[in-house]
Amino acid sequence: MPQHAGGSLSDALFSADSVRRIDQHIIEQLGVDGFDLMQSAARAAFRRLALRWPGVEPMLVLCGAGNNGGDGYLIAAHAVRHGLKVHCVAVAPAEKLSGDALKAWKKAVADGVEVRELADTGEPELDALFESSGLIVDAMLGTGVSGAPREPFAGIIVRSNRAGLPVLAVDLPSGLNASTGAAEGEVMQASMTVTFIGRKAGLHTGQGAAVCGDVVFEALNTDTRAGETPVALLRSWKSVQGWLPKRPANAHKGRFGHVLVVAGDRGFGGAGIMAAEAAARSGAGLVSLATRPEHVTAALARCPSVMVHGLTHGSELPPLLAAATVVVCGPGMGQSAWGQQMLQQVVESGKPRVLDADALNLLSTRAAVPANNQILTPHPGEAARLLDCLIAEVEADRLTAAKKLQSLYGGAVLLKGAGTIIAHGEAAVDIAGGSNPGMATGGMGDVLSGIIGALYAQMPESLAQVAAMGAVVHLEAAARASVHKGYMGLIPTDVIDALPHVFRDAELARNRGEEQE
Repeated sequence: MPQHAGGSLSDALFSADSVRRIDQHIIEQLGVDGFDLMQSAARAAFRRLALRWPGVEPMLVLCGAGNNGGDGYLIAAHAVRHGLKVHCVAVAPAEKLSGDALKAWKKAVADGVEVRELADTGEPELDALFESSGLIVDAMLGTGVSGAPREPFAGIIVRSNRAGLPVLAVDLPSGLNASTGAAEGEVMQASMTVTFIGRKAGLHTGQGAAVCGDVVFEALNTDTRAGETPVALLRSWKSVQGWLPKRPANAHKGRFGHVLVVAGDRGFGGAGIMAAEAAARSGAGLVSLATRPEHVTAALARCPSVMVHGLTHGSELPPLLAAATVVVCGPGMGQSAWGQQMLQQVVESGKPRVLDADALNLLSTRAAVPANNQILTPHPGEAARLLDCLIAEVEADRLTAAKKLQSLYGGAVLLKGAGTIIAHGEAAVDIAGGSNPGMATGGMGDVLSGIIGALYAQMPESLAQVAAMGAVVHLEAAARASVHKGYMGLIPTDVIDALPHVFRDAELARNRGEEQE
């Protein structure tokens, strides 16, 4: 498996503090002038703006007091030089500017940018500026600001979000914590975020995944980490599909593992059926389902390739466990005596396992026992129960929550949500890049657990890769299904149906690569 510290600078995700240290290293150790770096950032941001929204005007540029504001002034200057009409508002008084930000303000004014002081702008005039503008450039609050935005920034953020205009965020949306992806107060809703020097982890998870829009990274010709260790690596389908094992021409089902899904108490039979079908569609050689007897007929009708067993008591499970390579336990399993018996048998078997849903809820009532061969897939509510804390505490710092869970339970932990966090060892974290609002419906997690179980059965020695790949495959399949189904109508079986197409394209890409070699 690739080393976690590896990957390109564009894959590495840093904390805000690390990016500031990298920026400082570039200026102080590499001798790059800070104002020149600011001008490079402004050029890159304006170029991205012009490509996304060609000719849009008037442009409303909102500037703060720090270097983020300096970027904004220089972007306004670029727009004016290109003949575009610009409204530039100093949300923080220009008299508070210093250093490179002050140089940027002076250059913008010299280049013909008319800067309005927010303090001198009345409500009617401010309303007119927003109503007449075609685009907002958010250059108010950068990585050096933490906590909820104060006035006047909070009010301007609210006004901007209500305006319904496209927003280009410079480095990050104002109000977002660049390290954690949390927002403690008002936060700008961006259409695109152009970020510089190093990717910030918070732009890709939690609120960050919801408010950043399209995230574009500009290294500004400074490809250095300055000795800083990334807090995570960004994983996409393109970056992980090469991990899939190649199937030889003489392949047989015994080579790709046997997944046993233990799921589906009374009233929740669909959860186990979907997990089992997802495993079958993700390359497992054999798939069995242990569920309540009343769900057997429905399971066979839906997916006849799955071997379905109706169980009334946990004592019936050991023979099925003995034959399994990997166990997926928890979807729709319930927390009654039936579910408790099933989980107990699974844990005592010592088999490699994927624990989800009610298996996690049951785990939260017991003392944590780490196991290096298990993958946990909690959503924030389940994670809060496992950590005995509030959901808000989990969402306030998703990376830390995932790492805490991994240290308690071992193996790998997927903290689900927009920008799923995958923790798989000390300081080893991946983030599945992207989000899909169509996945906010019951049963999507059951499909994920089935996918992971199948990948684990095929790659038993690669737990960390399996966990990251499972999250990314799930997201990619949902993206493809959404093209045809949209978001509101998307259901878990749509994602299952898209899985073969995702894996087929990976196989085709591999074959093309081999032919070129």
